[in-house]
Amino acid sequence: METILRLCVKDLEIDFLNSQRKRRSLIRNSIDFVGLNHYTSRFIAHATDGPQESDFYKAQEMERIVEWEGGEVIGEKAASEWLYVVPWGIRKVLNYIAQRYNNPPIYVTENGMDDEDSNTTPLDGMLDDKLRVVYFKGYLAAVAQAIKDGVDVRGYFAWSLLDNFEWGQGYTKRFGLVYVDYKNGLSRHQNLLRIGSYGF
Repeated sequence: METILRLCVKDLEIDFLNSQRKRRSLIRNSIDFVGLNHYTSRFIAHATDGPQESDFYKAQEMERIVEWEGGEVIGEKAASEWLYVVPWGIRKVLNYIAQRYNNPPIYVTENGMDDEDSNTTPLDGMLDDKLRVVYFKGYLAAVAQAIKDGVDVRGYFAWSLLDNFEWGQGYTKRFGLVYVDYKNGLSRHQNLLRIGSYGF
């Protein structure tokens, strides 16, 4: 009887392991696509204590670094404290996803930078959006280079078409490709009207 029980248990174990292998093979590489929201990049270091920006980073025991070892900033800072213009970062992320996950189709579902809203800057000054042009030229070139590297990028979406309400900052940060004048009937003005003059 004991031998029969051992054989039954052994059969159940084998069935279970075979079932697990089948399930793994079914879900391996079964994603339709990866959607990537990417705005900026940072260097990361392990940090068990010290000044942390939020409980999330403290719980992760990491420090976000925005400077090269020599002290030079990794990219120009946008309006938000967390957002730096670091185009090479998106290429690295896209290549990492391709290498790690068997090159799935990737859609860059959000990518953009913000300007500070200003009550004192005239409209022409707000529409002369040189940094945003630099940002998109750099990031689109990095995505194009990732495609040349063999990454299966199928789509790219800029954030955002219009200035909008940002959860953390309200109307104080402007991500829009189109400037929305909140004080004058929500009239809209193309920020990148002068793209041609910047060689885009």
